[in-house]
Amino acid sequence: MPELVVLEAADGFKAQAYVARPDGKAKAALIVVQEIYGVNKHMRAVCERWAEDGYLAIAPHYFDRVERNFHVDYDEAGTAQGKEISSKLSFDGVTAETTAAVAWLREHTDLGIGIVGYCFGGTVAWLGATRVSGIRAAVGYYGRMIAQFLDEKPRCPVMLHFGQDDPSIPAEQVDKIAAAHPDVTIYRYESAGHAFDRFSDPRVYQPEAAALALDRTKTFFAQHLGFAK
Repeated sequence: MPELVVLEAADGFKAQAYVARPDGKAKAALIVVQEIYGVNKHMRAVCERWAEDGYLAIAPHYFDRVERNFHVDYDEAGTAQGKEISSKLSFDGVTAETTAAVAWLREHTDLGIGIVGYCFGGTVAWLGATRVSGIRAAVGYYGRMIAQFLDEKPRCPVMLHFGQDDPSIPAEQVDKIAAAHPDVTIYRYESAGHAFDRFSDPRVYQPEAAALALDRTKTFFAQHLGFAK
């Protein structure tokens, strides 16, 4: 059953997190990082999808540092609110929440820990790989701001997914990431735009690209988190 827990960061800040557990024994643990829309119904469904696949999944409420329990819909107003909230966050604070999530997982399991993030979360996943100890594999979906942190070196294997038709992340930007970090696994998906994995939103969802990216992600985690796919 899904539940809410409290994460306490090193600076004393306490944020909520949504936890979804598998029915049987977990095969690995996974930090699931939200889009700019908060831990909304879709992100909770993403957590539950990972739990159904055998992961102990936790989604920190990263926006609690600005507005507690923030979650909005995928409409014009929600997008504006999400952008405003995210602009007020520092990535140091974001990293503190990721670190707190690792600490919470370490208290509850000795399984390998991965991180996967979408949109805003794609960049957070990258920073989890470069800044946070204890993460064994990281996957980022269409992280628009990753290119701002190219001087940071990942501490664990990283896989990144991008849509070739994503106007917010031009091909030249992805090329820069690839050139700066040749060891990072990067996939680009034809006829896929931003948020192509958002299965609850038919305006952006691209089933073919999403299915391929998910399969690659599962294989990647199986390889690096210590279990058979």
